[in-house]
Amino acid sequence: MADSTGDVELDGFRAEARTWLEANFPASLRGKAGQVMAASEAAEFEGELLAWKQAIGSKGWATPTWPAKYGGGGLSSAQARVLAQEMGRVGAFNPMLGQGMGVTMIGPTILDYGTEAQKLQHIPPIARGEVRWCVGYSEPGAGSDLESLQTKCEDKGDHWLINGQKIWTSGAQYSDWCGALVRTDPSAKKHDGISFILLNMRQPAVETRPIKLIAGASPFCETFFTDATAPKDALLGELNKGWTVGKRLLQHERASQTGGGNPMAGGRQASLQDVAKKYVGADEHGRIADSDLRTRLTRHLMDARAHGLTLARAVAESKGNSEPSNANSVLKNSATHVAQARAELTLEIMGTQGLGWEGDEFAPEEIDTVRGWLSGKAMSIYGGSHEIQNNIVSKRILGLPDTTQST
Repeated sequence: MADSTGDVELDGFRAEARTWLEANFPASLRGKAGQVMAASEAAEFEGELLAWKQAIGSKGWATPTWPAKYGGGGLSSAQARVLAQEMGRVGAFNPMLGQGMGVTMIGPTILDYGTEAQKLQHIPPIARGEVRWCVGYSEPGAGSDLESLQTKCEDKGDHWLINGQKIWTSGAQYSDWCGALVRTDPSAKKHDGISFILLNMRQPAVETRPIKLIAGASPFCETFFTDATAPKDALLGELNKGWTVGKRLLQHERASQTGGGNPMAGGRQASLQDVAKKYVGADEHGRIADSDLRTRLTRHLMDARAHGLTLARAVAESKGNSEPSNANSVLKNSATHVAQARAELTLEIMGTQGLGWEGDEFAPEEIDTVRGWLSGKAMSIYGGSHEIQNNIVSKRILGLPDTTQST
């Protein structure tokens, strides 16, 4: 029997959320999540966008399930889903997601492992969108083999001294803080001597050099630490136990990449069925006119539904458990498959109109389609490459022999 009391409470919250959004979300920003997110990495917010960021930050709904005592919304998962639905209904989005890794990765990890002082210092500014965070993981000699990282962190009595280099540091040139994996015990075996440190990026000892990509954008940086410093209480988690913290952050990263992070990622996405009927047409029964396209679209929707159900299971399994579940290990490649298949289908459906780079003859959503299709190719690489993820599933879940090491 359904819990009618719970349903009534959710209905009441839905009405509250709807009323608040109508009063605070600017109609001019409706459905503009993509272009806003693309511009917000480097730019300061202003005008109606700034007002929206301040409103949702003050309400705590940019981080809806974070504890209210740290500036979050204090909502239940069910309430957060309702909020996401109502935001999707009006084309609203979470502006904090365009401001670095604070909401999706660093904040949740501090909530998992931080001291009370660390939570009080760092979580409220993240929830309000007042600071930008990056993550310092990969190094020139430690990419997929991250355990080989060499950035040195020395105990100087009253502070830590950091020297080394990171690469592919997303948004480092705009960031105020960095959550970095550093080596605190060079004599220990690989991951045993690694710690996780919260590092202030606004010091002369930190240098960032943007890496310009072929499309002209520079979302990644080389980051250099030359006698950078951090206070003794800047370690997140225990000394030399940073590998555990780092793995937990990756779990949060993959949750955000696969749809399990903050639920208000970016307004409503048009259904492929509607897009197909617009560009390909419908038959006398109201179905997509091309039967082969109907079949392939149905298969894609089944894959997307299976991914969504697996994601829901991973979220349920993660409650009260800081260790990644088996479901989490397959979600990265599953999300990549679903997203890239959708992009390919959309491009095919739009035909030549889906190939425009610029010009008045192409609608904004058509230009967004080809750019999204190209940028989506990187999903197979970032956050753990497709091949690395398959190796993890093979070895750690299926128990198959390790064929990646030479004998």
